Amino acid sequence: MSTPRFDSFAAFYPFYLLEHGDRRNRRLHFVGSTLVLVCLWQLFATGNAVWLLNGLLCGYGFAWIGHFFFEKNRPATFKYPLYSLMGDWVMYADIWRGRVKL
Repeated sequence: MSTPRFDSFAAFYPFYLLEHGDRRNRRLHFVGSTLVLVCLWQLFATGNAVWLLNGLLCGYGFAWIGHFFFEKNRPATFKYPLYSLMGDWVMYADIWRGRVKL
Protein backbone atom coordinates (compact mmCIF):
# COMPACT_ATOMS: atom_id res chain seq x y z
CA MET A 1 0.00 0.00 0.00
CA SER A 2 1.41 3.40 -0.90
CA THR A 3 1.77 6.27 1.52
CA PRO A 4 -0.47 9.27 0.79
CA ARG A 5 1.13 12.62 -0.11
CA PHE A 6 1.23 15.31 2.59
CA ASP A 7 1.90 19.00 2.16
CA SER A 8 2.04 19.90 5.85
CA PHE A 9 2.84 18.34 9.18
CA ALA A 10 -0.70 19.10 10.37
CA ALA A 11 -2.02 16.89 7.57
CA PHE A 12 0.62 14.22 8.22
CA TYR A 13 0.22 13.79 12.00
CA PRO A 14 -3.20 12.04 11.94
CA PHE A 15 -1.72 9.55 9.43
CA TYR A 16 1.31 9.16 11.70
CA LEU A 17 -0.93 8.28 14.64
CA LEU A 18 -2.80 5.69 12.55
CA GLU A 19 0.55 4.09 11.71
CA HIS A 20 1.16 3.77 15.49
CA GLY A 21 -2.11 2.11 16.44
CA ASP A 22 -0.51 -0.86 18.21
CA ARG A 23 0.13 -0.02 21.85
CA ARG A 24 3.36 -2.09 21.88
CA ASN A 25 4.70 -0.01 19.01
CA ARG A 26 3.89 3.24 20.82
CA ARG A 27 5.59 1.90 23.95
CA LEU A 28 8.71 1.00 22.00
CA HIS A 29 8.74 4.49 20.46
CA PHE A 30 8.38 6.01 23.92
CA VAL A 31 11.26 3.95 25.35
CA GLY A 32 13.43 4.71 22.32
CA SER A 33 12.73 8.44 22.50
CA THR A 34 13.47 8.50 26.23
CA LEU A 35 16.77 6.72 25.61
CA VAL A 36 17.58 9.27 22.88
CA LEU A 37 17.21 12.03 25.48
CA VAL A 38 19.47 10.11 27.88
CA CYS A 39 22.06 9.68 25.12
CA LEU A 40 21.91 13.39 24.25
CA TRP A 41 22.41 14.22 27.91
CA GLN A 42 25.45 11.94 27.98
CA LEU A 43 26.78 13.48 24.75
CA PHE A 44 26.68 16.96 26.25
CA ALA A 45 27.95 15.80 29.65
CA THR A 46 30.92 13.83 28.31
CA GLY A 47 31.56 15.30 24.88
CA ASN A 48 31.96 11.73 23.62
CA ALA A 49 30.43 11.44 20.14
CA VAL A 50 29.66 7.74 20.63
CA TRP A 51 26.53 8.90 22.48
CA LEU A 52 25.23 10.41 19.24
CA LEU A 53 25.49 7.00 17.57
CA ASN A 54 23.90 5.35 20.61
CA GLY A 55 21.01 7.81 20.43
CA LEU A 56 20.40 7.09 16.75
CA LEU A 57 20.49 3.34 17.39
CA CYS A 58 18.07 3.63 20.30
CA GLY A 59 15.64 5.92 18.53
CA TYR A 60 15.47 4.10 15.24
CA GLY A 61 16.07 0.61 16.63
CA PHE A 62 13.14 0.62 19.03
CA ALA A 63 10.85 2.31 16.51
CA TRP A 64 11.66 -0.07 13.66
CA ILE A 65 11.21 -3.13 15.87
CA GLY A 66 7.75 -1.81 16.72
CA HIS A 67 6.85 -1.28 13.08
CA PHE A 68 8.25 -4.51 11.65
CA PHE A 69 7.17 -6.91 14.41
CA PHE A 70 3.99 -5.43 15.85
CA GLU A 71 2.53 -2.86 13.49
CA LYS A 72 3.56 -4.81 10.36
CA ASN A 73 4.00 -1.62 8.36
CA ARG A 74 6.84 0.36 6.85
CA PRO A 75 7.99 3.32 8.97
CA ALA A 76 7.06 6.70 7.50
CA THR A 77 10.71 7.68 8.01
CA PHE A 78 11.51 6.22 4.61
CA LYS A 79 9.13 8.52 2.73
CA TYR A 80 8.74 11.49 5.12
CA PRO A 81 11.91 11.66 7.23
CA LEU A 82 11.38 15.17 8.63
CA TYR A 83 7.65 14.79 9.28
CA SER A 84 8.29 11.39 10.84
CA LEU A 85 10.94 12.79 13.18
CA MET A 86 8.60 15.61 14.13
CA GLY A 87 5.80 13.09 14.63
CA ASP A 88 7.95 11.04 17.00
CA TRP A 89 8.49 14.01 19.29
CA VAL A 90 4.94 15.34 19.06
CA MET A 91 3.61 11.86 19.91
CA TYR A 92 6.15 11.62 22.76
CA ALA A 93 4.87 14.92 24.17
CA ASP A 94 1.26 13.86 23.59
CA ILE A 95 1.91 10.66 25.57
CA TRP A 96 3.25 12.72 28.48
CA ARG A 97 0.20 15.03 28.23
CA GLY A 98 -2.19 12.07 28.21
CA ARG A 99 -3.47 12.79 24.69
CA VAL A 100 -2.07 9.52 23.31
CA LYS A 101 -2.40 6.33 25.34
CA LEU A 102 0.70 4.38 26.22
